[in-house]
Amino acid sequence: MKAVVLGSGGWGTALALVLCDNGHDVTLWSHNPAKAEAMARTRENPLLKGVPLPEALGITGDLDCLKGAALVVSAAPSFAVRETGKKAAPYLTPESVLVTVSKGIERDTNLRMSQILQETARNVCKVVSLSGPSHAEEVGLRLPTGCVAACPDRDAARFVQDAFMNDSFRVYTSYDIIGVELAAALKNVVALSCGICTGLGFQDNTKALLMTRAMAELTRLGEQLGGTRRTFGGLAGMGDLIVTCTSMHSRNNRAGILIGQGKSPQEAMEEVGAVVEGYYAAESVHQLAEREGIEMPICRCAYEILYHGKAVREAVPELMGRAKKDELLEREWL
Repeated sequence: MKAVVLGSGGWGTALALVLCDNGHDVTLWSHNPAKAEAMARTRENPLLKGVPLPEALGITGDLDCLKGAALVVSAAPSFAVRETGKKAAPYLTPESVLVTVSKGIERDTNLRMSQILQETARNVCKVVSLSGPSHAEEVGLRLPTGCVAACPDRDAARFVQDAFMNDSFRVYTSYDIIGVELAAALKNVVALSCGICTGLGFQDNTKALLMTRAMAELTRLGEQLGGTRRTFGGLAGMGDLIVTCTSMHSRNNRAGILIGQGKSPQEAMEEVGAVVEGYYAAESVHQLAEREGIEMPICRCAYEILYHGKAVREAVPELMGRAKKDELLEREWL
């Protein structure tokens, strides 16, 4: 099968390797022709150091590589998904399957990634979301990893499952594309918050408290927006939350640590040197929570720290001193 991965970051490259391992005819496209030329020459992506790129993997900056592709993977950062979708649209056909692996929510519109791609592609083909606890560095090393291919169309989800699944990359299917995409985007805010805890010197108890209660917030919002509760306890929800909150591979976690240590959000992101999706997602989460009337105190504090200069140490007593509640009822006893 001919497959094209749009986006030569670490994640796009790792997924291109999975597809190559499975015997597909794979091309990795970069928006930067000079980067494409360098990777084709060195057979390495600097974002996946030490992982050789097989000769069978095509690498290019020419969008004509999309001609005749049955599988197209959109691996651009969330802020570039709309532009990438517009570029790919003329090459898509009703027989194509478009896979989004970006984790975010579009600023201002608050659209999920699949919604953006459906809009730019004018619904010409099926769109599937592939998500889960999956660091590119580990996927590139062929370490056991699990993800979820989500789409209301069962055949499309199974098509993606078959394309990617192998001995080191296990793929489940789900109909709940809303929940999978929301979980993928919203957990980045929690990972950033968890990093702040680490930067403040807090340890395991605090991070477990934050992760668990933040997941309750994300689940409330996700259900309100049409997601399924069970999704948030699965690979795309709790699974991805755990890996992003606890690993130094996570850009969100690393940025949060720097903020907790006293750097401004802008200084932290500059030092990380790559896209910190949780920063952008925090604004979208705040807007959605306000619009839907969902109480999300942890995410609200993260938003105020990132966008309004709230002191990180002010958030702790504010959150710990909230009114007593029942964990299951999510409210005070009457």
